Amino acid sequence: MKKYSIIVPILNEGDNILNLVKGISRSLHKKIKHEIIMIDDNSNDSSEIILNKIANKKKNFNFLIRKEKKDLSKSVILGIEKTKFENLIIMDGDLQHDPKYLLALIKNFERKKLDVLVATRNFNKRQGLSILRFIMSKLLIFFINFIFKKQTSDPMSGFFLIKKKVFNKSKKKLYGKGYKILFDIITSCKIKKISDYQIKFKIRKKNKSKMNFFVLMNLISLIISKLI
Repeated sequence: MKKYSIIVPILNEGDNILNLVKGISRSLHKKIKHEIIMIDDNSNDSSEIILNKIANKKKNFNFLIRKEKKDLSKSVILGIEKTKFENLIIMDGDLQHDPKYLLALIKNFERKKLDVLVATRNFNKRQGLSILRFIMSKLLIFFINFIFKKQTSDPMSGFFLIKKKVFNKSKKKLYGKGYKILFDIITSCKIKKISDYQIKFKIRKKNKSKMNFFVLMNLISLIISKLI
């Protein structure tokens, strides 16, 4: 199988970082050659201490502290720029994206020779989302897929695999900020082969959701930018 760079944007995920790295290593150890790159949006918890400890022990682990204005998309883009492999995996650092699915996702990605594979939620169930976030997510996805050509059932997923050349193709047209980098990418270039792979999202056990009014307004700005 091919080599993979795993990019994880994080903010105040000190309670989750070590468990996530262990989960990734457990899922891919001796099966897939990979590197893990975490981009920390200048957390104010114990994240940097933990990141340094892991980096001192794991050769395939690296991290960067981004001290500019907090922004998940900018963190992901920075992480991708630091990767050394041609196949990319983007996932969140809050443990809702279970590393146990990584091997199955990679096998599906390679077997179908895809450009993008989206790990999607089952929107018939809440899967750890509050009722408000669940309803908002369903409405936003319906709206996005109604206006734009539907390419995936979950264009707001933060867990996906993508070829670096596809990302590079989209780069010049990216809005490049906000919290929905997948939607930004798939509306910035023509993707030939994209598919979904449904997984069960885990319930957030540590920290709290970063979805708030500011994030919602940023998403609306992103949608408007794609319509202009």
